[in-house]
Amino acid sequence: MVKERARILVVGGGYVGMYTALRLQRKLKAELRRGEAEITVVTPDPYMTYQPFLPEAAAGSISPRHVVVPLRRVLDRCRIVVGEAVSIDHAVRTAAVTTLATADEGRAAELLDYDELVLAPGSVSRTLPIPGLAEHGIGFKTVEEAIALRNHVIEQMDIASSTRDPAVRDAALTFVFVGGGYAGVEALGELEDMARYAARYYHNVRAEDMKWILVEATDRILPEVGAELGRYTVTQLRRRNIQVLLGTRLESCADRIAVLSDGRRFPTRTVVWTAGVKPHPLLAATDLPLTAGGRLRCTARLTVEGTEHAWGAGDAAAVPDVTAAEPGALTAPNAQHALRQARVLGDNLVHALRGEPLETYAHAYAGSVASLGFHKGVAQVYGRRLKGYPAWFMHRVYHLSRVPTANRKARVLAEWILSGLFKREIVSLGSLEHPRAEFELAAGGMHPHDPSDDPKGSS
Repeated sequence: MVKERARILVVGGGYVGMYTALRLQRKLKAELRRGEAEITVVTPDPYMTYQPFLPEAAAGSISPRHVVVPLRRVLDRCRIVVGEAVSIDHAVRTAAVTTLATADEGRAAELLDYDELVLAPGSVSRTLPIPGLAEHGIGFKTVEEAIALRNHVIEQMDIASSTRDPAVRDAALTFVFVGGGYAGVEALGELEDMARYAARYYHNVRAEDMKWILVEATDRILPEVGAELGRYTVTQLRRRNIQVLLGTRLESCADRIAVLSDGRRFPTRTVVWTAGVKPHPLLAATDLPLTAGGRLRCTARLTVEGTEHAWGAGDAAAVPDVTAAEPGALTAPNAQHALRQARVLGDNLVHALRGEPLETYAHAYAGSVASLGFHKGVAQVYGRRLKGYPAWFMHRVYHLSRVPTANRKARVLAEWILSGLFKREIVSLGSLEHPRAEFELAAGGMHPHDPSDDPKGSS
């Protein structure tokens, strides 16, 4: 039994937030029933996104609603608050939270009191002050961005098919991806595969007409799978007529022209930015200790260093890697560690409430898997390297085993089976982003003058 009533506040509904709350509601089932504990989860979205499936959702292999997990269904014994934590004052144990209702009620934020804090807001895209990036760049971190990017790519093929202007056609069929990590390479591989398949249904657009360009500032891509598999990936992408430009940076994308550091210029209507992430800005609005890089300074027991009743894990936390040979090493900010850290964090929080000794988080890196399109991939697992179909198959098996809930596992597996039996969908639903446009026009509204505001498309 817990020593005293505990109000637990979990900030973030991602990997760490959801799995920690899930662990807590299982371990504290009796205490929750008796009212001795309560768990509140503050999250900007009422669902957890399984990000490794975003490339397949963008390519149409998986329905977007099946890569998200509804938190209210999974965390049925927790209180879910859909909102943003804007600041935390741990000295007095309060968090300022804005919700959908605070603005209507005339309040800047709602103050939530807590006894134990689990801070897991995750990360946000790391952008640079590049001219035109804010206006024309497309991210790839949320399911909404994955859907929009799929619609956008198919829409560009429609534009190219219907125009007689060679400049417009060339820009529409040029796709620039910035960042050679998992997100960039997998998104590029899946979308190029999808677009090449879709081209067979266009009478005047061929796969050879499209330019796919990967821009990476360092001298290698996919560093997680090792140098050898990184070189293999570059070779495989280039065999598909994808330009892989290493040691190159994006200098500007203003006026829909991608200008690179080597002087090359590509007129394009598509710039996908996947060049890394940074800690969530909420961390800077707390009184908790941070590293020079802005991450939460944590111990190997997942407590916040030098602070009682505060816990952290995942992308937002700098957790010591006790399995590493070199001193001072930190665990990588990836899903593999986040899932395991969440379990240990939940167990340790329960141990702390019951006056029991805490566990140390220790997990040796098992390896990495990456998909490069249908039946193509690379993997390095426990020192073994896999390429092509075996790696792609392992990628699917691994992530199917990790996606939360049996419901989602069954739905994803069913969709994979059906996609193997039937043809791919090549429909763009860009009008979903402006669902009231047709009604506004029918009601006498003005048609948007700016082509970028066209309600029928996403570009």
